[in-house]
Amino acid sequence: MENFPSQNETPPRGENEVDKTNIDNEKSLKGTLIGVIILLIIGFVGYIAYNLYFHNEFFNHQNVLQSRPLTSILKKNVVNKTTKNKIEKFNSEEEFKEYLSNTSANSQYAMYGSGMRNMAVMESSAMMKDAAVPMMATMDMDEVSGMGVEEQSAGRVSDTNTQVLSIDEPDIVKTDGEDIYYAKSRYYYGYRSLGMIPHNQEAEVKIIKAFPPAELEEIANIDKSGDLFLHEDTLVVFSGKNIYGYDVSDSQNPSEEWKLELGDNNYLMEARLYNGEIYLVTRNYINTYKPCPIRPFIEGGNDLEIACADIYYPNIPAETDSTFIVLKIDAQSGEIKDKTSFVGSSNSSVIYMSEEAIYITYFYNKDSLEFLYGFLSEKCSDLVPSTLVTLLKTLNSYDISNQAKMTEMQVLLEKFYNGLDNDERLRIENEFTNRMDEYHKEHIRELEKTGIVKIGLENFEVDANGEVPGYPLNQFALDEYEGNLRIATTVGERTGSFYFIGRGESLNDVYVLDNNLKEEGSILNLGETERVYSVRFVGEMAYVVTFRQTDPFYVLDLSKPSRPELKGELKIPGYSSYLHPLTKDTVLGIGKDGSHVKLSLFDVSDPTDPQEVSKYTLDEYWSEAVNNHHAFLLDKKHEVFFIPGGKGAYVFSYDDNKISLTKAISKKNIKRAIYLDDYLYIIGSEEISVINENDWTEVNKLELNDIDNYDKPVMEDGDDVREMEVFME
Repeated sequence: MENFPSQNETPPRGENEVDKTNIDNEKSLKGTLIGVIILLIIGFVGYIAYNLYFHNEFFNHQNVLQSRPLTSILKKNVVNKTTKNKIEKFNSEEEFKEYLSNTSANSQYAMYGSGMRNMAVMESSAMMKDAAVPMMATMDMDEVSGMGVEEQSAGRVSDTNTQVLSIDEPDIVKTDGEDIYYAKSRYYYGYRSLGMIPHNQEAEVKIIKAFPPAELEEIANIDKSGDLFLHEDTLVVFSGKNIYGYDVSDSQNPSEEWKLELGDNNYLMEARLYNGEIYLVTRNYINTYKPCPIRPFIEGGNDLEIACADIYYPNIPAETDSTFIVLKIDAQSGEIKDKTSFVGSSNSSVIYMSEEAIYITYFYNKDSLEFLYGFLSEKCSDLVPSTLVTLLKTLNSYDISNQAKMTEMQVLLEKFYNGLDNDERLRIENEFTNRMDEYHKEHIRELEKTGIVKIGLENFEVDANGEVPGYPLNQFALDEYEGNLRIATTVGERTGSFYFIGRGESLNDVYVLDNNLKEEGSILNLGETERVYSVRFVGEMAYVVTFRQTDPFYVLDLSKPSRPELKGELKIPGYSSYLHPLTKDTVLGIGKDGSHVKLSLFDVSDPTDPQEVSKYTLDEYWSEAVNNHHAFLLDKKHEVFFIPGGKGAYVFSYDDNKISLTKAISKKNIKRAIYLDDYLYIIGSEEISVINENDWTEVNKLELNDIDNYDKPVMEDGDDVREMEVFME
């Protein structure tokens, strides 16, 4: 769930973002913590080693390890260095268990990530939500500005606003041009995080005859609720741990046709709809005693079983707590047509899907011993004996697990440290502190890595793998165009306790990778000390917003993958957390300035000189469109866009490059809007109103049989109650 800060709090953050408040607090404690952490780095090493012992069988062998030479370290959980940065399949359950034992060391200092809940479908942005259609994954500006529009014989019909044209994403409202399918729930958690609505027994899907407007009425309901897909005559409902398929060919009498029910320890993560097939991602929390085989469903699913040999894993030890399963499901029948699976972290994976492939990312930190060896050999040769550096180099070359290396490293450093007198210890502690800061800045891109796996849609096999420094924000941070994958990352905010000295020295990069996920080009050092808040790739161009105190808006030219260029930059107050191209030359930014919702219109006709040509500040503390692109609607014909707020909803014109308020709807609990022909349907928890877009008058409305007794929203620490006031249905 997102936090919605007040004026004195930090901006709202995504599932995979680091809380700026925490960073600032950490920086204020830097002096105190440095004394503990950099005490010759022994404190940290001892702490990690202790945790490794506590969580692994090495605890029982501590004295033995300390008394044995390096060459006799336990050979268990061996890492094959020749296959580092590769993606392979497990051969057996025992190999899976060994992998978990080996990666447990990493999890002690792995960072907090965006999570699979922020996947981009198979992307990852909150639940694997993107499945593509046989069209360009990224459209040119004119095509994108019309996204959500499907011309039908009956007239204009809007679709859910999605990242990739023709790739549907689950949402609470769907329409076929005649009926509206609206998933209502008793309560609503403020920000949906692109995920499935929490299951509620009192929720329902309302089926409303919508067109023509004069015949507006509720004609049926389904006693389930959750995010929806609509494919031809099949309505798919994601409800809790269940997935239902309903035949709505007779919309007044919907009938359940199929059902999938996830078993214990399995959870829905993300879904996309592409060419009549659902691409579904589920997560299974790993049972370390019996990690495989996995049976995701207890009902339906053709008795699906995921064998150990079906599960991919990265050979670089990365934080691992879950097995993710990607399924291809026929929307009409519920039949599972294909599958693949991989291990990863519930905190650190993002998934993106184009019409050709699924891209899976996983986050990991650099090996601690390798980092320490580099630091001592490059910066501290005058502080430590050469024999110690040589021993660490030898240890680093051994083909053994990281946790065994960490244990032996502790022994070596303790011997050196215990041989120093008090004055020398104090001198070295201060030298280490200053030199580590410098070393961190020089090697910042080596500390945090995002591995990327590419799975072809046709064969559901791994086609390529690669890596980039840092971590992506969400689904919009990845994009495929003309065979290249473009990815925007933030570097320097997830290095953890061991590298605490450099914490907060963040940078932002954009990388262009070829078809084999090898780097072709990059643009580095965008927004130093800041982090990425929003990204939008549009054809050969990219637009990136970073933020800490101001909102730098960057324009990037990616037309030459091997030589991408930063063309222009604009700094303005506030930030934009969602970018949407309106026309060939304009991009809309939705975000916050202080405690209020801010809309910015950027003129990018001259990439070298982007301008904020118009802005509008709403008397609202929050809009769902700030964090959830599904709440945004663009109507290109009438040159207007819709966003909901806490006090009501708003329709803005962007005619003549000026944002102007066209219509305000002062009803609370408004969730979405759609258009059918020239009628705008404003959908809320209490009623649906129909507005004629030619004169902006209300022509009809329908009161919904609402559920009584609103509950208070679930709030996290730091949430502003003012911004949560109307989140409930």
